[in-house]
Amino acid sequence: MNAASDPIQDSFERAASRCADLTPFVYRRLFDQHPETQAMFRTDGADLVKGSMLALTIEAILDFAGERRGHFRLIACEVASHDAYGTPRELFIAFFVVIRDALRDLLGDEWTPEIAQAWDTLLAEIDAFAAAAT
Repeated sequence: MNAASDPIQDSFERAASRCADLTPFVYRRLFDQHPETQAMFRTDGADLVKGSMLALTIEAILDFAGERRGHFRLIACEVASHDAYGTPRELFIAFFVVIRDALRDLLGDEWTPEIAQAWDTLLAEIDAFAAAAT
């Protein structure tokens, strides 16, 4: 799938043209919608952890939505590690929804029905993949 026909990748590229770093935007939304998650991050080095976690998640999303060359497997690994941390599965999946919603807000009028449908499909597939990972 090339970038021009991949609405998921397109949504990230469009957002990147509007926002140099999604990290604060995504985590502000996460903490607003799920205040219990803020306590899950240590205070020292939290910004580095959040940035790294988001970057790895975006790589996994793009691979999952695209050619599935291997980065998408991180999702299954993180399901297991977050289960071990005691993170509810719904909260794990909510992070992907938060990313989608942050992109939608950044894109505004550029959030097309095609992008919305691709994200709805992707989120359902990630949810099913995560459920099968256990």
